[in-house]
Amino acid sequence: MSTPDAIAADEAEASNKFSFMAAVSKTPKKIQFADDMQEFSKFPTKTGRRSLSRSISQSSTDSYSSVASYTDSSDDEMSPRDKQQTTTKGSSDFCVKNIKQAEFGRREIEIAEQEMTALISLRKRAQGEKPLAGAKIVGCTHITAQTGVLIETLCALGAQCRWSACNIYSTQNEVAAALAETGVAVFAWKGESEDDFWWCIDRSVNGDSWQPNMILDDGGDLTHWVYKKYPNVYKKIRGIVEESVTGVHRLYQLSKAGKLCVPAMNVNDSVTKQKFDNLYCCRESILDGLKRSTDVMFGGKQVVVCGYGEVGKGCCAALKALGAVVHVTEIDPICALQACMEGFRVVKLNEVIRQVDVVITCTGNKNVVMREHLDRMKNGCIVCNMGHSNTEIDVASLRTPELTWERIRSQVDHVIWPDGKRVVLLAEGRLLNLSCSTIPTFVLSITATTEALALIELYNAPEGRYKQDVYLLPKKMDEYVASLHLPSFDAHLTELTDDQAKYLGLNKNGPFKPNYYRY
Repeated sequence: MSTPDAIAADEAEASNKFSFMAAVSKTPKKIQFADDMQEFSKFPTKTGRRSLSRSISQSSTDSYSSVASYTDSSDDEMSPRDKQQTTTKGSSDFCVKNIKQAEFGRREIEIAEQEMTALISLRKRAQGEKPLAGAKIVGCTHITAQTGVLIETLCALGAQCRWSACNIYSTQNEVAAALAETGVAVFAWKGESEDDFWWCIDRSVNGDSWQPNMILDDGGDLTHWVYKKYPNVYKKIRGIVEESVTGVHRLYQLSKAGKLCVPAMNVNDSVTKQKFDNLYCCRESILDGLKRSTDVMFGGKQVVVCGYGEVGKGCCAALKALGAVVHVTEIDPICALQACMEGFRVVKLNEVIRQVDVVITCTGNKNVVMREHLDRMKNGCIVCNMGHSNTEIDVASLRTPELTWERIRSQVDHVIWPDGKRVVLLAEGRLLNLSCSTIPTFVLSITATTEALALIELYNAPEGRYKQDVYLLPKKMDEYVASLHLPSFDAHLTELTDDQAKYLGLNKNGPFKPNYYRY
């Protein structure tokens, strides 16, 4: 018997004092969505603690855990809610899978720090000023090593933090333990039930002698909970920062209904979030997720990508580079024309569904791939989702008696038809790159830095700068986030002369583009 290969784990200034408030001289222009808003989602029906049912909140079910997590969450183990755990300092104000894994989590965070140099630079530049002194931030995001770097940066800048997970599968248990060990009140573990999910959010909000004054949210569930259950707390919040399409949509629903009594920052539509997290991140992580889960070779394969927004553009570029024949579906004539100019054939899904080898959804919509499409797919077709929510593929229609589900490996299922045809479904239709692989740390550094600056801006903004509405991150701050990441590439910016700045009508230090500029 051959010996298995050993797996090796690779482990591993501050310059001028930065003034955060000088970046913005006037109120940024608000973004407005043209589409009709749906009713703000309602609080789900409570289920048993150990229930295997999925949370009906979109953000909590959009993905599985990162494969980087050391730990799993088998059902026969005791619930973390039933355990009595304390840190080495005697604190019990947390709820994680196993506090003894803190050392492993610390190593994960240290590895992430190596690729998040811009966020570390921000931490060093600003920790003397403590711009978040007095801020009590309650957060609900994916709890990964990269988020750990963000949370510890916020604490270094003076904030007190309490945290829960926006997704019932994405928590790295060892990272949650490491954060709890440092004194952050974390309530999260991989594999939470629906009841666990809302219990964790409630515990993060409702701390002893502690009331939040800032919210950092991913998906809107935390904002929804505070709005519904703690209206007095909600009215005293100084600012909300939201990073996801789903959460931003919910904020605009509140605003349209006249129920948003807090200034909110739409980080999702900032350039440094949208272009980099959506375009460049997906360009790399789509291939990583597909290859790790299916071992597929893309040369000559026929692929259809549903949606040619930033995520779709990244996916198409990566697949094309490996020799795949890529088709695109689109509702927007401008995006469709862009796809045509890049050499992709724009089709309706029904026109190619019988011949394609891979179907990828990137629309942010619902019911994009329906049972009628799944019935017509050829044997072995791979189906996956790169959109934020798990609504794009009609997975529920596959849970019928005539179809057989066969788990092949983690996050990979074969759905078998009566005639023997198999469709390969990845992550049960949830977000592929957080389910079957990992997201590049450098990209998360860009997003985390953007979020940190948004929190600082809202917390320190003078009264009257922001009304009870939803705003974009100020352009100057978008540019500052980008500038912090340039040293990683040894990139050197050209500086305008006084004469050139006057000719263009610009400040030499920016902002360099108007808010309406499309990058």
